[in-house]
Amino acid sequence: MSDMSKKKQLPFFEKELSWLGFNRRVLQEAQDPTVPLIERVRFLGIFSNNLDEFFRVRVADVRRLASFGEGKLAEEQSALLEDIVDEVVKIQTLFDQTNSLLMDELAQRKIYLINENQLTDEQSAFVKHYFYSAVLSAVSPIFLGSGSVEPHVDEASIYLAIKLQLEKGNRYAILKVPTDRLPRFVRIPAGVKKRRKVLIVLENIIRHCLVDVFRNTLEIESASAYTFKLTRDADLELDEAISESLIERVSSSLRRRRKADPVRFVYDREMPEDLLTELTRNLGMGQYDSLIAGGRYHNSKDFMKFPNLGPKYLEFKPMPPVALEGVDDHTNILALLRERDLLINYPFHSFRTVEQFVQSAAIDPAVKSITITLYRIAGRSTIANSLINAVSNNKDVTAIVELQARFDEEANIEWARRLTEAGVNVIFGIPGLKVHSKLILVSRQEGSRLKYYTHIGTGNFNESTARVYTDLSLLTYNQNIGAEAAQVLEFISKTHKHFDYEHLLVSPYTTRSSILEYISAEIEAASQGESASIFMKCNNLVDTQIVQRLYEASQAGVKIRLIVRGMCSLVPGVSGVSDNIKAISIVDRFLEHSRVYIFGNGGDPRVFIASADMMTRNLDYRVEVTCPIYSELIKQQIIELMEIQWADRVKARLLTREHMNHYRPRGGKRKVRSQTETYRYWQKKLEKAGKETP
Repeated sequence: MSDMSKKKQLPFFEKELSWLGFNRRVLQEAQDPTVPLIERVRFLGIFSNNLDEFFRVRVADVRRLASFGEGKLAEEQSALLEDIVDEVVKIQTLFDQTNSLLMDELAQRKIYLINENQLTDEQSAFVKHYFYSAVLSAVSPIFLGSGSVEPHVDEASIYLAIKLQLEKGNRYAILKVPTDRLPRFVRIPAGVKKRRKVLIVLENIIRHCLVDVFRNTLEIESASAYTFKLTRDADLELDEAISESLIERVSSSLRRRRKADPVRFVYDREMPEDLLTELTRNLGMGQYDSLIAGGRYHNSKDFMKFPNLGPKYLEFKPMPPVALEGVDDHTNILALLRERDLLINYPFHSFRTVEQFVQSAAIDPAVKSITITLYRIAGRSTIANSLINAVSNNKDVTAIVELQARFDEEANIEWARRLTEAGVNVIFGIPGLKVHSKLILVSRQEGSRLKYYTHIGTGNFNESTARVYTDLSLLTYNQNIGAEAAQVLEFISKTHKHFDYEHLLVSPYTTRSSILEYISAEIEAASQGESASIFMKCNNLVDTQIVQRLYEASQAGVKIRLIVRGMCSLVPGVSGVSDNIKAISIVDRFLEHSRVYIFGNGGDPRVFIASADMMTRNLDYRVEVTCPIYSELIKQQIIELMEIQWADRVKARLLTREHMNHYRPRGGKRKVRSQTETYRYWQKKLEKAGKETP
């Protein structure tokens, strides 16, 4: 039976619409008065950045099927595209209302974001000086119309569409706002009221001096400018040219991406009709492109870096990482792992421990080799530099770099070049299979044998994201796990070799079958009248077969709890189908990113951490690793962390068939906010360990 047929028989929420529900939850954080004001403004930026990526990837896929599909499939995708646009228009209206509200609240704090029409004489003089000294040399208008070359519009930027009224008719032009070279938010003098803090956006500086952009080359009677933004299809089409290296192919595809088909055009609803017509004609907008009227400002993702000009309490209170028991800057991590496994829970713990792990291996005389998978690499990577240091210390170092990590391709290409030049053996993974697993394997000579030290995690080896994503890392000396991690890495480098895994779940071979098997075991237990439970946390749950098996488990009486941050196609609480399934989503100051799968197993829970979500691509088309937790202490810690999340009554939303994003009922005296409670959990663990130390 096809996936489409299964969808028709079961309640199944379209993943794209479910994703929009997730982004509504992000917008709820901007609306929440209990969130510090500057952070609420920054959530507007996160919402906008998310929406950009949604159109570049998911809407682009739907649009492609609507454009090139046939028959019923094309009809269904066209209808879905209409539903997406309708929902986006509603959310965009809510965004504009929230933005207006937050600007009013900033004003109450004496922080003002003003436009060019609100400038005092003093401010006008400052803005003009800034324009002539910093902006004018960075802008170059492009005229539209007959005889003009079709303009290239960079999808990462915002533009001004300009209408010039001349003595003999109108002319139209576009101008890129140079936020890649200048700050979007510019602080200007406060004016008479000195206690005020005043900002103006770069495009309004240009508007204020718009005629001067044309440097007196035209007799302009009047000029007006309206922002617009274009989003392009982000798909990387890699040809199979044998003569090109993978780096060259990815680089070439990235260049094509910059000229890819547009999928969304967002514009100022005040833009005159003649200007809009000329603009869309010149940009080649088509039948399935989403034209969305919006407010005066676009590229609100820049709000992610909105400056705090007020007191510190307008931002989140700092949460410095809690130290790991027995770990400091001088700890030999390899020696510690010979005593016990380590669980690292970012950002409540520091990423520094993983850096120490690689640094220790790089200088340990007994270490023979280090192998690592790199999916998203920080621009300044301590780990990458440690790999280079390891080569200098005569270690055999291999880095498996995923060149097709979406939107990080250019950074990964640059690191691949630097590592190769330093002598690291760089491998680019498997054609057709992204390497998404989070592995580090250290081989160390101990006596007559090589011993393995292994890292398996849910998040990337990226210092920046480790400060804002919640993830889990396991560092272990378990030789069974190490040996199988070595097999995974050998499979990546020598794809003709296939292995049987007893411990790890490895996509694309055993993850799906194993997860289905563990669900079936809970179904069997429930059918025998025994206790049966499943507790899952992931970013996305959309695979049809997994959803169907969870429905079967619910109908058998298995108690199922789900924590799903993003897309969830499963519909909980449907009579006769999913009565025993409850689902929540948590959106808070940190991005929930860890994947944890727990199966009751008759009271002896099977606990796994994973790089894989419950998506078809993660199960069948990527190299993913899901790792069992064998340490009883760490197993209990992960279960306790999951229970803390399930108890959330502040930032948890109910996932229901209506997908209304209602907060969970906040009953009880104590309002549990899981991320804050998790931080306290680790603080208490450290305090207890300190008291027990003789």
